[in-house]
Amino acid sequence: MYVRKNLRASFVWRQYGWRPLTIFALYDAFICLLYGPLNIHWLDIPWQPVALLGTAVAFYIGFKNNGSYDRFWEGRQIWGSIVNTSRFWTLQSFDFIRDAPGNYTMSPEELYETHRRMVYRQVAWCNALRLHLRRQTAEFWQTDVVPFLLDPADWELATMANPPAHLLRHQSRKIQELNERGLLTEYRHVAMMETIQDLFNTQGACERIKNTPFPRQYAFFSYFFVWIFAALLPLGLVEEFDHRVALGPFHVWLMVPFAAVVSWVYNTIERVGHRSEDPFDNLENDVPITAICRSIEIDLRQLLGEDRTPKPVQPVADVLF
Repeated sequence: MYVRKNLRASFVWRQYGWRPLTIFALYDAFICLLYGPLNIHWLDIPWQPVALLGTAVAFYIGFKNNGSYDRFWEGRQIWGSIVNTSRFWTLQSFDFIRDAPGNYTMSPEELYETHRRMVYRQVAWCNALRLHLRRQTAEFWQTDVVPFLLDPADWELATMANPPAHLLRHQSRKIQELNERGLLTEYRHVAMMETIQDLFNTQGACERIKNTPFPRQYAFFSYFFVWIFAALLPLGLVEEFDHRVALGPFHVWLMVPFAAVVSWVYNTIERVGHRSEDPFDNLENDVPITAICRSIEIDLRQLLGEDRTPKPVQPVADVLF
């Protein structure tokens, strides 16, 4: 996610500017060369149909961009829910997992270790979901998640296609074991299982967005229509500029920068929507789930009373991943 208030000119030029603007300028200059010095006037077309097409294209790409932003915002809301649920899971681990009065089955050190493992496994789940959504599951075992956050018993996840789902299964198995040992009442056992269900629901919502691409008919035709409009625009403008005699003998060449800029604006609007279709693709316009996972880890480890926690993720070239 780009975090600077205003986009840097270098960023805009690199991501959206130089390539399409160069193509549009060269094409418009070619049309102007044919119309002006080569005197091929049959190229010009009435301006009104081009303007009508431009209006239709603007509505179409506006609809597409609204859909793309809705996907991004839903992804951000889901991860906001994950933050809150992770904190709540930590509080449940502290307050629910305890010995009944007069029934001491664990020492304070063992109880703290149980809490710590439950919380660490939740942090591992957040990171596993992040990598799963970015199709980087193989990298799960190359991060500091293993062995720091997980028990050796959890390492079997290396062979699984969906590590976050199996981590939640391990959490469920652990609270079942704690219930059988008398460290959880039936009510608290059910409450913690409901929290796991909430985590499954948020994971499923993320996977729904990730595995359901933006409808290709909207994505393709918005791109196609923009380039049709860019191809027809100089044909409609060239005669308009040619009739402006007061501009001088080279007035017709003014069509080139005007047509190129208008085409670039339309193309940039379409590109913004295109680059926002998948909010979990690890690009500059996506939900910063790496930073969110680090924030969750810091919060949960501080709730555990740990003093040494990792630092928040910092933007790289004004982009927070």
